[in-house]
Amino acid sequence: MDAESPDDHKELMSRVARSRDKAAFAALFGHFGPRVKAYLMRSGSAPDSAEELAQEAMAMVWRKADSFDPAQASVSTWIFTIARNKRIDAYRRLNRPELDQNDPALVPDAPASPDRAYEDGQVSDAIRAALATLPAEQADMMKKAFFEDKAHSEIAAETGLPLGTVKSRLRLAIGRMRKQLKEFEA
Repeated sequence: MDAESPDDHKELMSRVARSRDKAAFAALFGHFGPRVKAYLMRSGSAPDSAEELAQEAMAMVWRKADSFDPAQASVSTWIFTIARNKRIDAYRRLNRPELDQNDPALVPDAPASPDRAYEDGQVSDAIRAALATLPAEQADMMKKAFFEDKAHSEIAAETGLPLGTVKSRLRLAIGRMRKQLKEFEA
């Protein structure tokens, strides 16, 4: 069967979908293969790339023939859409930047020196001790705001307190902690 009319295309696609008819696929391939390649070349693909993408698109037609729905699109529209998507995928792969192994964002931080680690430990201990001296409601606000990274409005909603009360308790707690941690200010 020749693949000359849309009805012929639909019949061929139906045979490929139903029974994996190789002759029907060969007719579809013979008709659409060169057209898909020409379309891809007009879209900016190099001839070798267009040939490869056309092959991939037609292989996808073979694999996904049973998902073709003639109520949604014509066979040609469906095949050219697959080809277009293959071209977009290839373009994205080509334009994905390579990772620069020397990029500072990818290089892990050097381990802290022993004296710096000791100093950080002292600061952490001092913060824990200062938190322990706060009234329970202020300590709770500090934990939610700084350790759980919650916004003031979230804390207010969670605790059922007015937003102003949350802000006041945090301000008071920060003031008390600042006094207790004065020796660690740089």
